[in-house]
Amino acid sequence: MKLKLTAADSTADSLEGCLDCLLQALTQNNSETSEKIQESGILHMFPSLLAPQSSCTAKAANVIAEVAKNEFMRNPCVDAGLILPLVQLLNCKDQEVLLQTGRALGNICYDSHEGRTAVDQAGGAQIVVDHLRSRCTITEPANQKLLTVFCGMLMNYSNDNDILQVQLINMGVIPTLVKLLGIHYHNAALTEMCLVAFGNLAELESSKEQFASTNIAEELVKLFKKQTEHEKKEMIFEVLAPLAENDTIKLQLVEVGLVECLLEIVQQTVDSDKEDDMAELKTASDLMVLLLLGDESMQKLFEGGKGSVFQKVLSWLPSNNHQLQLAGALAIANFARNDGNCIHMVDTGIVQKLLDLLDRHVEDGNVTVQHAALSALRNLAIPVVNKAKMLSAGVAEEVLKFLKSEMPPVQFKLLGTLRMLIDAQAEAAEQLGKNVKLVERLVEWCEAKDHAGVMGESNRLLSALIRHSKSKDVIRTIVQSGGVKHLVTMATSEHVIMQNEALVALGLIAALELGIAEKEMEGAKLVHVLHKLLSDEKSAPEIKYNSLILICAVMGSEILHKEVQSLAFMDVVAKLRSHENKTVAQQASLTEQRLAVQS
Repeated sequence: MKLKLTAADSTADSLEGCLDCLLQALTQNNSETSEKIQESGILHMFPSLLAPQSSCTAKAANVIAEVAKNEFMRNPCVDAGLILPLVQLLNCKDQEVLLQTGRALGNICYDSHEGRTAVDQAGGAQIVVDHLRSRCTITEPANQKLLTVFCGMLMNYSNDNDILQVQLINMGVIPTLVKLLGIHYHNAALTEMCLVAFGNLAELESSKEQFASTNIAEELVKLFKKQTEHEKKEMIFEVLAPLAENDTIKLQLVEVGLVECLLEIVQQTVDSDKEDDMAELKTASDLMVLLLLGDESMQKLFEGGKGSVFQKVLSWLPSNNHQLQLAGALAIANFARNDGNCIHMVDTGIVQKLLDLLDRHVEDGNVTVQHAALSALRNLAIPVVNKAKMLSAGVAEEVLKFLKSEMPPVQFKLLGTLRMLIDAQAEAAEQLGKNVKLVERLVEWCEAKDHAGVMGESNRLLSALIRHSKSKDVIRTIVQSGGVKHLVTMATSEHVIMQNEALVALGLIAALELGIAEKEMEGAKLVHVLHKLLSDEKSAPEIKYNSLILICAVMGSEILHKEVQSLAFMDVVAKLRSHENKTVAQQASLTEQRLAVQS
């Protein structure tokens, strides 16, 4: 290693010759040469070679950039004290020095905690951000190359590091990068770097507000329109997806025409079996569904049900492509997020399209499509005026075909759809409540401990069948299938709404069919549960009220009456006479009289 000798009697020419030799050796075999450099200990001489006024500075920085391509050399570069002189070189005017310095710092930061920390402490990031800002509008090739290197350096500096990413965002790097993208969108290398940088920063919540205040939507869509390569489109998609989680940006993307681009991709790729095309179709249709998750962007595309986008999405349902069927059903579920849209869609015959789609997936069908179509039906069934129309269209019968499904997400949506449909629909509730197969399946799912959602929905549907039908036949079916104990358990739920639904259903059972239910109620310790609900100061007023009503109702059963007597109900009820809620206080007085008469 001649460098050791020449550094001592350093004439510029001999130094330059040495650095040229090193660069040549690194070009031929980078890793072996780097090892020799490390063993010889000459890295420690480099800080003195990185002087701003030396003619060898650019070459010295280039050597460090090459050496730092090897993972094992990054820490030695930090240990040799190279970071501070390199960061100081970022203040120099010479473009070649800046380029090689940017490369050196970028490579040292790559996947290296020590490298990043050293650059952070030396304040390197701020200087680079300032350079990007001040050189942003210069379009000559040498400057574009420098901008690309600086973007790459910031990327390596902040990759996978939330703290440093937030630091860059606070330095205002986002508006600068968006501006870069707009000015240099013809330069492939630079736009690619900007995209990677966006992808890196867009995951952070704090970045989305900054992105929303720039014209990122416009720039990305403009760039997207001119792409022909699959890889480049995918890169832009990877930035769009996290950004589109922000409602403001969703609306911006819709306004600058992203949807039209996505629909065009769907058109071009729908019949292709090439892997790239299938991936593009999936990404485009998924992104389309994501844009519909924002209320404003969704309404803009719905256009009162006349929107061309809405019409296009409808045409996806009968398609033979599973991905499109799925996206179509999810899009309908997203359009069905307000009553007006739901009523319009049911009136224009969308239910039949969803039923036809579901019917194609009954036998070993696609679970995601089943789930999406059921989600859409559930949402459509929320407005009161839609329920009867959907029932007469045969929705309940179609949904029941999926009772045999073993997939919790499908079970969950199926239950939710039926519960929405029978709300205040006595006839439908009676018909379903007498369906032994359905009731037995519900009782089975009430024990699905691994799936709290399915368990909760099954309990709620059992209760709803009784509450909406008020039918003795339904009550008998549920009692005989072993449903009472689940309703008693539901009365102890942590959710007041579920407790209440359970108590009202149990009240109806006690009022209409106490004789056949008393054994089940005794086995489920109903009286104990009521005692606990009435004694608990945290119970909501409506829970206390319905528990008092239920106590009166179960007194008609000899075995339950005995249980009431054995627990000191009088004291608990007497206390409630002075409850702050008038209705509870009145019911407590009535209950106390009833207990006194029958004791």
